[in-house]
Amino acid sequence: MDPCPFVRLLVGNLALKIPVASKPARSGVHPSSSPCYCKIKLKNFPKQTVLVPLIPPENQFPEGQCQTLAASFHLSKADLEKLAGKKIFVRKPCLKIAIYTGRRGTTCGVNSGRLLGRVSVPLDLAGTESNARVFHNGWIAVGKDAKGSSAQLHLNVRAEPDPRFVFQFDGEPECSPQVFQIQGNIRQPVFTCKFSFRNSGDRNHISRSSQPEPSSSRSWLSSFGSERERLGKERKGWSITVHDLSGSPVAVASMVTPFVASPGTERVSRSNPGAWLILRPGDGTWKPWGRLEAWRERGSSDGLGYRFELMPDMSAAGIVLAESTVGTNKGGKFVIDMSSNGNGRSNSNTPACSPRSSGDFGYALWPHCMYRGFVMSSTVEGEGKCSKPAVEVSVQHVSCTEDAAAFVALAAAIDLSMDACRSYL
Repeated sequence: MDPCPFVRLLVGNLALKIPVASKPARSGVHPSSSPCYCKIKLKNFPKQTVLVPLIPPENQFPEGQCQTLAASFHLSKADLEKLAGKKIFVRKPCLKIAIYTGRRGTTCGVNSGRLLGRVSVPLDLAGTESNARVFHNGWIAVGKDAKGSSAQLHLNVRAEPDPRFVFQFDGEPECSPQVFQIQGNIRQPVFTCKFSFRNSGDRNHISRSSQPEPSSSRSWLSSFGSERERLGKERKGWSITVHDLSGSPVAVASMVTPFVASPGTERVSRSNPGAWLILRPGDGTWKPWGRLEAWRERGSSDGLGYRFELMPDMSAAGIVLAESTVGTNKGGKFVIDMSSNGNGRSNSNTPACSPRSSGDFGYALWPHCMYRGFVMSSTVEGEGKCSKPAVEVSVQHVSCTEDAAAFVALAAAIDLSMDACRSYL
């Protein structure tokens, strides 16, 4: 299997120094105690907003301080080409950072924070598919107060190659599709999937691929006619088995905890989530590799909540690798990215200590975990939409077919969880 070129642009080790003012700021909050945040923007990518820790002006990177990743951008070959542009006089792309004091959010449609200043870091991304490059590491002035002394932002901006295997389901997971490996314009079949579920009598496994008219959207739960009511109440016993091209099973996602509505509600709640076990073959049997829990979030942020943990040993506690939410309307991405504070979350929005000069972010914080940096991502469509998950897996985490198959099975499980967490109304 040949990987596709990817580049990760990393922004980290943020800290802000603000000269002590003789008078309080307009907001009535002294700059040395006011919360600060910044908005980080790269052309063609969504803006990322993160908190920035304030440090005393005399601080000089004390040893022993932890290192943090504030934002990351994942660039495919197509993204790199768009940023580079084809015109001779097109300017090099820039990373733009706007720094604010005050709390995040808006009041009456107006940003609550006060703009302190902006910085721009030019990026020359040519060759970063094969070689890492540091674009900035250190302090940079962001603005001047009335006395002429500058506020300063510390940051590290670097790019590093991150080749990935890219897989695409040829249909919805419940329709037992093929899975292709994608490399440029080449599509090569590498896996087949077999979806099944147990009926109310726990008798035979029935594959949805045997249905004469497979569903083209997420309405498949209602496509069984007289079976609709029973299946709507019994979201249990689902499984999907991933086979290699020889027909040998190489990974399984099995629903081990039913997806049922909490008492008095129509939702699969966070307090009583459904769960999948991701299994890999080993020593003539199936061995647990990871556990995925999923539920339906309440309130205005209606979405599919999930939590995935690695299971290095059945007798030991799991290691949480990802916990977040995917919108049930527009969908989103399931992501495992360990380039964070070391807390196992995909997003690192909590500021830590003052930065150090190194450009490495948090890797030493997980000595017991084999997964570092970007691990995988998978697209998840919202309710009522046809879903053919696209899966990206970092090359460094794939050493055999079973490795890739486990991630494909996990992608199928999170996709099927969107169906399993549908309202019971």
